[in-house]
Amino acid sequence: MKHFYAGLTDPGLVRSVNQDTYHIDPKGRFFMVADGMGGHAGGQEASRLAIEAMYGHFERFWESDDSSRDLLEQSFLKANQAILQDQKAHPERRDMGTTAVAVLFRRDEVWCAHVGDSRLYRLRGSKLEQLTQDHTWIARAVQAGALTPDQARVHPMRHVLAQCLGREEGTEIEIQKLESRGGDRFMLCSDGLTEELTDPLISNQLKTIRACDMAATALVNSAKERGGRDNITVVIVAIDSNAN
Repeated sequence: MKHFYAGLTDPGLVRSVNQDTYHIDPKGRFFMVADGMGGHAGGQEASRLAIEAMYGHFERFWESDDSSRDLLEQSFLKANQAILQDQKAHPERRDMGTTAVAVLFRRDEVWCAHVGDSRLYRLRGSKLEQLTQDHTWIARAVQAGALTPDQARVHPMRHVLAQCLGREEGTEIEIQKLESRGGDRFMLCSDGLTEELTDPLISNQLKTIRACDMAATALVNSAKERGGRDNITVVIVAIDSNAN
């Protein structure tokens, strides 16, 4: 499955430190975004540890007989354990944690896993679809019908996570196989993007700017123009339009 890709991260206009981390496999096999929390040093370290642990697990077991679902699950568990071990070694970072979203292109299939509110979208034709559901208390309230999506966008508790990596009590890892076809464009992002840009604005950028690197830059710049209140990370993967 031939695809093209690019990524960009930016601290935004308010934060002095970028606690986001992303990774693009040079061979185009896997893509990851993590958004850390827990103070400047803690957030940076948590997202870095998560990405490194996941990347290491993918590299080690990519050619194994493990299913892609198992590969994703174990990589997230490794990331969680890496953060917990660091918390014990550095008590000053005991509150750190991170969200994470990852996409694998393996054995002619596409798989995704996520924890927290970093998202994966798919643009197909003119339709933009959010493929992940935020692990936040507010998202659960919307699903239960207690809040509308418009109310959720401005709710003061919208950033409170129900799940993240770096917690002893266990983490719910949501894993799914994705349907893909030629012409699809996948976008992984931290909430620094979606906090500033609505889905119609994101869709318009992805539809009108075909080069992945230019689209990523345009999205980050648009988020900064609208406030840039958080770190902003975008990774775009475009499936060749001639792919089956």
